[in-house]
Amino acid sequence: MSSLPNTFQTLRTIKQGQYYSLPALAQQGHPGIRRLPISIRIILESLLRNCDGKRVKESDVIQFANWNAKNPKEGDVPFIVSRVILQDFTGVPLLVDLAAMRDAVAALGFDPSKIEPQVPVDLVIDHSVQVDRARTEDSFSFNVGLEFFRNGERYTFLKWGQQAFQTFKVIPPAIGIVHQVNLEHIASVVCSSKIGTEKILYPDTLVGTDSHTTMINGLGVVGWGVGGIEAEAAMLGQPVSLQTPEVIGVHLTGHLLEGVTATDLTLRITEMLREEKVVGKFVEFFGEGASSLTVADRATIGNMAPEYGATMGYFPADEKSLQYLEMTGRDPIAIAQVRDYLVAQEMFGIPRKGEIDYTKELELDLKTIRPCVSGPKRPQDRVDLFAVKSRFNELLSAPVASGGYGKGEDQHVPRICIHADGHSKLLPHESGGVPEINDKKGHETWSEEEMVTNRPFTKVVAMPGYAENVACDLLLTHGSVVIAAITSCTNTSNPSVMLAAGLLAKKAIEKGLRVNSMIKTSLAPGSRVVTDYLKKTGLQNYLDALGFQLVGYGCTTCIGNSGPLDERIEEAIKEHDIVTASVLSGNRNFEARIHGSVKANFLMSPPLVVAFAIAGRVNIDMEKDPLAYNQEGDPVFLSEIWPTEGEIEDAIREGVKPEMFKQRYENITQDSQVWNTLESSTGAQYQWEPSSTYIQKPPYFDEFNLKVNERKKIGSMYPLALFGDSVTTDHISPAGAFKASSPAGQYLLSLGVKEEDFNSYGSRRGNHDVMMRGTFANVRIRNQMADGKEGGYTKLMPEGQLMSIFDACQIYEQRQVPLIIFAGRDYGMGSSRDWAAKGPALLGVKVVVATSFERIHRSNLIGMGILPLEFKEGDSLESLGITGNEVFSIQGLEADLTPQQDITMEIQRNGAIQNVVLKSRLDTPLEIDYYEQGGILPFVLRQQLTTGA
Repeated sequence: MSSLPNTFQTLRTIKQGQYYSLPALAQQGHPGIRRLPISIRIILESLLRNCDGKRVKESDVIQFANWNAKNPKEGDVPFIVSRVILQDFTGVPLLVDLAAMRDAVAALGFDPSKIEPQVPVDLVIDHSVQVDRARTEDSFSFNVGLEFFRNGERYTFLKWGQQAFQTFKVIPPAIGIVHQVNLEHIASVVCSSKIGTEKILYPDTLVGTDSHTTMINGLGVVGWGVGGIEAEAAMLGQPVSLQTPEVIGVHLTGHLLEGVTATDLTLRITEMLREEKVVGKFVEFFGEGASSLTVADRATIGNMAPEYGATMGYFPADEKSLQYLEMTGRDPIAIAQVRDYLVAQEMFGIPRKGEIDYTKELELDLKTIRPCVSGPKRPQDRVDLFAVKSRFNELLSAPVASGGYGKGEDQHVPRICIHADGHSKLLPHESGGVPEINDKKGHETWSEEEMVTNRPFTKVVAMPGYAENVACDLLLTHGSVVIAAITSCTNTSNPSVMLAAGLLAKKAIEKGLRVNSMIKTSLAPGSRVVTDYLKKTGLQNYLDALGFQLVGYGCTTCIGNSGPLDERIEEAIKEHDIVTASVLSGNRNFEARIHGSVKANFLMSPPLVVAFAIAGRVNIDMEKDPLAYNQEGDPVFLSEIWPTEGEIEDAIREGVKPEMFKQRYENITQDSQVWNTLESSTGAQYQWEPSSTYIQKPPYFDEFNLKVNERKKIGSMYPLALFGDSVTTDHISPAGAFKASSPAGQYLLSLGVKEEDFNSYGSRRGNHDVMMRGTFANVRIRNQMADGKEGGYTKLMPEGQLMSIFDACQIYEQRQVPLIIFAGRDYGMGSSRDWAAKGPALLGVKVVVATSFERIHRSNLIGMGILPLEFKEGDSLESLGITGNEVFSIQGLEADLTPQQDITMEIQRNGAIQNVVLKSRLDTPLEIDYYEQGGILPFVLRQQLTTGA
């Protein structure tokens, strides 16, 4: 008899092991399970398997088994994932926390190795490489060398983590992009684990600390991007907070026509689903059109789920999924296990119309898709390829207020010839996307500011290489292409479009075409396998000849790490206010994201990137205008060099082999020699380096003990800030660059760090001393206590002295004064950012009272031991007359807490006391446990030390 928990008596066996059977659950009075979307069934399986009466209750399983497509019941679903995936930029602070937990365990006399992620964690280093050098044979080695030089502190820390934790794996730099490595190597579709002597099978599910984690949806794996605290919870075996989702079914019919790429389809879907407003919803693709797409095509669509606003863009697993696993060199035994398990669960294959109940169904005929691009400012702004010229010219003259560039038709059009000796003044280089943007608009949940600033900002080495030894020959004007990048896992994971780019380059060379040497071209695949098949087919030589030399294996231009432009070009753009363009095979193109000097940015397939690079401009009619002229002066049109489907298929058959994937991923360490030479500390505990400005031990566990403190009222709190509506997580904890005059800047200067080496807040998430000083330091945050002064300021009470929020908090800490924050609607909206909760907690904030909270930020506050409370309807900051001169206390915390109970807040002012009833936003018993124990980290730490879990 099995020793596995079996609350609903659903354990069944196939030859590979035991599993929790959804068909068996359906037979217990839940016949609707067979009509649930596949994505919903996979989450239901997690609930069924993890039903322990605490993290997951029987009622959770029953309620979700009866998911109502047309009216999903409100409430959170306690989803426990199979694994977690991280990238280096957001993964470092999670490892810092684990290291600090081990120190706390050792201080109590326990074995520090007891602290171990409860699920497998993979961290892929891909976000830090920058295109400092391009169009030279040494571009790759040059950029890798600079990457290690800039990130030595962070990388040595990650290397320690690699050897310290059994369930924590690191993919070194220069191997690939996290989502492509996940797709090609890490993902299994079906997982297996040993529990005692028994083997249990279950779906591969995950969360990741990058929004494009959804790329794995194309393989049939449920997963999406989350913030750091949610990922940390998942790593430690805790449920991920998920609101009961609506599921939008997208019925795909027909097939793609000749000359149409998966990128074209993805950009059309992004446009369509943005119009449909699918923000926060699951999207599931079905129908014969979905079945016709390859996994690589599906992954491109899944990758851009954040751009169309969905939580996921999911394709159920089918025969194409198994073929992809075989093509990428997966174990045949594991592939057979995937089939057998999914067949047993009645989840194998893409459903047909009428087989599944969706919240809403949308229709899309693949035969209607045409070649296109998106831009110049947003991913959802699709433009037919042959209309790019007219659209760009229209926007060029349109007013800025209408989304244009304000270059009226009556204005002179600059035409600047760039000479080697004509613009010699060296200006400060932009290293890619700008450090901050001046966004005067309201913030959406899907924050464009987040996508621009959340990246490293590193000092530029002004040796871009690509324009060396060029005397002249770039006529710079509106619409000139200055950056052309084959970049991003969105497209470089797809052999069909990558080989199409190579074939187009081959035909262009044979026609005598070239790319202007002043255009910064680059090739940054998401996997070394791409280089292997481009070389095997001989197509890399043609890409090299056009300037698309390898610059690195990482996100590069797609996240704004495009590196410097040639100084002559950058000077001319700024001096003459020229609207230049970038063309890239990425997933985001907000103004200022790609490069601070480039205003128009167009997303497109890799072959179109090559085509526009040859043309040298975006204001070209690709149907009627010649792409370029050969050396004899004859016109060459795009149609003459566009590869056929047959040519692409032949190249795939010739070039893409399973052994390539097996060999590359079996020899990861050999492919990163610099990583191998990197020295780091060893052992179960990290040897913190006091002089490091990137990695420091956080103080979360300085006073930790196994005993939970008694509950008592929180009294005599002073207000730290009074905020209005729509305060975003970037207001609370900005990710971009910061100035020397800021508290964080002053701190780093005091340690001898030069201003040009500050990097960004996001890069220093592993150092709490920087991040505390950056909390509420956004230059556009407005605290009503600061007498109209924008930025991170408050009044120290009761003196009423205006000072920085950080300085005030230091004084409050000395006085042992707890703090409270008040806010309006949607407090904490925007990206899920862990430091927007960690920072306030370290500054001494105990309570946040708001009209309403963004869902994930509310749970993150609880995860850091901060109590979220909501005003009752009719009450607000204004109606209660709160000005910042009051003293506050919270009553009723001494008794046993219940979800969403009423809590009394006492307001003292002018010698009088007023009591106000608030609503607790501790919504579940588990959240109450987290709060009472001081947050999720102390909760898990006590659990592991007292139960051995």
